[in-house]
Amino acid sequence: MDLIIILLNWNAAADTLRCLREISAWQALRPTVIVVDNASTDDSLARIAAEAAHVHLVCNETNLGFAGGNNRGLEAALALGEVPILLLNNDATISEADIATLLQVLAQRSEIGLIGPLLYDGQDKNRLLAAGSKDPSKHHHSHNHSLVNDDPVQIVECVPGTAIIGKAAVFRQAGLLDEAYFFSGEVADLCLRARQDGWLSAISHEARVYHTLERSSDFRSSLYPYYIIRNRFLLTRKFHQQLKIFFFAFWTLYSLALSLKVQATGQTSLAKAVRLGLIDGLQGRFGNQNERVLAKTAPSL
Repeated sequence: MDLIIILLNWNAAADTLRCLREISAWQALRPTVIVVDNASTDDSLARIAAEAAHVHLVCNETNLGFAGGNNRGLEAALALGEVPILLLNNDATISEADIATLLQVLAQRSEIGLIGPLLYDGQDKNRLLAAGSKDPSKHHHSHNHSLVNDDPVQIVECVPGTAIIGKAAVFRQAGLLDEAYFFSGEVADLCLRARQDGWLSAISHEARVYHTLERSSDFRSSLYPYYIIRNRFLLTRKFHQQLKIFFFAFWTLYSLALSLKVQATGQTSLAKAVRLGLIDGLQGRFGNQNERVLAKTAPSL
């Protein structure tokens, strides 16, 4: 079975190289691997080039976020033909057998365009994080935390972006990731657009991926909450125009209540990030806001 894997690297060569070593140990699958470096400021490029000369290395001049970074990889992948494409977080772990399971479902089910595994915690491997997900603009907790039934393949509204395989035809028809999101929400957006074009999203209950959340915890009090709050407004603008006023009112009240709650517990940076995400979401300020958010949410001296 043919496969192209895209790994996005940003100042995390150790994670990327670990992931590449695991892929290199596969016995049956011999995927083409594209590593996209998102303008790392550490020694990532040198380390990856030295240890993994066999991969296709794409170097971005600026940090394009999850969406833009993966898009550069998708462009390179689509130039290679009609091969299924796996977007895989470099801090995630998935076995060759589980990838083969996903590819088999994708090949056998013509109506499924995007598929992913069950998502488990890399530190607590019995803890289910997501069995697919829902439209984040309509749900506070968008991940499905339980299995709906015993069917090995479950149709879902969205697939988490930790590990998702898509048919090349989906990306050609529905388009690449929307770079206005920069981070968070872009994969849900892709799944919703694909469904509009007749492609279903699915989760295989017979495949697992493990995601180590602690490795990406540095920005969980600033950038992550900012983008999660802000990008709900972008999703609403794109997919729920008829209910835009309702959703805008709901997420405004939710964000204000959340900011007050975390402020009261002394989480000042988080409160600032939530309020900034709300303001930018309402005003329609999207794209990369990393430097601005980090500057405005930095603890006061």
